[in-house]
Order: sequence, then C-alpha cells, then structure tokens
Amino acid sequence: MDRHAQTFAYEPLPARVLFGAGRRADVADEVARLGCARPLIVTSPEQHTRGDDIAAAFDPASASRFSDAAMHTPWHVTVRALDAVARGRTDCLIAIGGGSAIGLAKAIALQTDLPQIVLPTTYAGSEVTPIIGETRDGEKRTQRTRKVLPEVVIYDVELTSTLPPAMSAASGLNAIAHAVEALYAADGNPITSLMAEEGIASLAGALPEIMRAPSSIDARRIAQYGAWLCGTCLGAVSMGLHHKICHALGGSFDLPHAQTHAIMIAHVAAYNADAAPVAMMRIARALNAQDAWTGLHELARALNVPLSLEAIGMPEDGIDLAIERITQNAYSNPRTPDASTLRVMLTRAWNGEPPARVE
Repeated sequence: MDRHAQTFAYEPLPARVLFGAGRRADVADEVARLGCARPLIVTSPEQHTRGDDIAAAFDPASASRFSDAAMHTPWHVTVRALDAVARGRTDCLIAIGGGSAIGLAKAIALQTDLPQIVLPTTYAGSEVTPIIGETRDGEKRTQRTRKVLPEVVIYDVELTSTLPPAMSAASGLNAIAHAVEALYAADGNPITSLMAEEGIASLAGALPEIMRAPSSIDARRIAQYGAWLCGTCLGAVSMGLHHKICHALGGSFDLPHAQTHAIMIAHVAAYNADAAPVAMMRIARALNAQDAWTGLHELARALNVPLSLEAIGMPEDGIDLAIERITQNAYSNPRTPDASTLRVMLTRAWNGEPPARVE
C-alpha cells in the first residue's frame, strides 16, 4: 500500500476554478462577485495585448494597468507595481500570463491582501498554489502562505492557443515536476497522489500532440487540465529537492524558469529513486515507461527542449554556488542531499548527460 494511504491529512485550498473555452468573458462578473470595482491588470510586456482585451470589460476610469512583470519576481518590480496599486486605488488584481505575471500578483497580494483573479496562459501551475518566490539581491527565496493564493482561477484554453510549441513543452514539463514531487512528498495524501498521476499522464499525452499540431484545442485543453491537477498537487504538499534546486539556479543565474524545471526533473527523480520506489512506480506508470527518470528524460528529448544547464546559460563554475544555496536550509526530501552527490547530479545536468542514480 502507498504510504500516503496509511496515514494522512487532507485540507483542500479555498479557490474558485472556472474551466472552459471563452471563460475569460466572465472576468468582470468575477470582479463584481468579489465586491470589487477597481482592478489592476497585471501582465508581462509580452502579454500586454491580452491585458488590453481584459481591460475592455471595464470602465477605463476604474481599471489600471501594470505590464512590466518579470521572471523570478524581482523586488524592484514589485515596488513599482505597489505604487501603481496606490495610484489606481486598486481593490483587486487580475493577472493574465504565466509565472511572471502570476508571481507579481502574488507579491502584491502578500503586501496588500488584495484578492486575485488569475487567467493562466501557460501550464506552470502557480495560479493554484499558496507559494511565492521572490528575488532580492540575486537570491530567490520562497515562502508558503495563503495570503498569496488567488481567490479565482479562470482556465480559458483559448488563452493558451498562441503559446509557442517550445514554450508549451517546457511549461508542461514544469507542471509535471510539481506532480512528481507530490508523489514522494512527506505530507502527501491519496487525493494528491491520484491527481498527480492523472496530471502526469494527461500532460505526457497532450504535449507531443501540441508539438505536432500547435493549434489543437483538444490537446491544449487536456494539457491545461493536467496542469491544473499538477499545480493543485504542489499547492497541497511540501516542495522537495527538485524545486529547491530550480529556485536556487533560477535566482542565482537568472535561468529561464520552465526550462530549468524541464532539465532537472529527470535528474532529481533518478537521485531520489531508491528512497521513493512507490512514487517512481507511479510516475513510470503515468508515462508508460520502464522507469520514472528514463521516461521523464525521453519525454523531454521527444519534446525537443534543452537538455543541459549549459544550454540555458548556467556557467560551469556556478555549480559550487548552487550547491551552497541548495544546502543552506533543511527541507523535505526522500533522500537527504549532500554536497558530493549534488555535485555529481548537477554536473550531469550541466553537461546534458542522461539521468542516472547517484550513489
């Protein structure tokens, strides 16, 4: 029996989820439902036109805009956004985009307690987690607090239809990483385990189809469903070694978030394999693979994502700094990491070698 079914606690997170094509049209109703009238619409520069579409649903005198969300949620951007909140007399936040926009909305909510409505355009999953990562002085730090959990999430598959195939692949693997860690989390439970396996299987089936037919709404709907499941898993359990590594690498070297997850997840699965055999069996089953880490690596290869940390800009001499930051604080993981085995794993990942168990 899976240890998650032997003794557990399950506490669902309080979020309202709307799912379906065209549901972005409900955003004004959701603002009113929250008792609000003066939203700040948050996007990255790349999603500015998406923000225009949402802003059209509101009186121009009541809605304000902030379109400078940036990767890894740098504090100096949050400070500017808080100024926009004050100037606009904002009473709620609407974020449209991926991790950058959603992360900034969370950072604002952390400081102001403003309610959030989030419309994801990627598969990263941050929209359904009470987790925030912020970067100050070149170091990314995360915390878990319900203050940053969005009140409403609107999954409109049409908002993902223009996500480029390469970004779809990396973002989907990022989501799968959430489910992988949920399956071996110390505080996991049967509900998150079921959701995790279903989420991995859904994304593993949909992502190759998106690569073949990027405009396939059916494939993107399945991917978005899988991303919701995977993100919900991450919101319900503790993060492990994989997320700690990715946050350390991203904050230290400004690496692209989704691609870092896509590279590292197979290596961390192999690292944890002997300490979490039931989780590895379930991951392999979801991937229809012989073993979890090979299945994850082969999926990444089939999706043509970068396979090495070198390829996404990490300097080789950065491995020492990464190890220092990964080992700074204790956190839950099936296997206690140490500097020597982390070095072996990170070196393999930097070189783009296939994942392997690390003794």
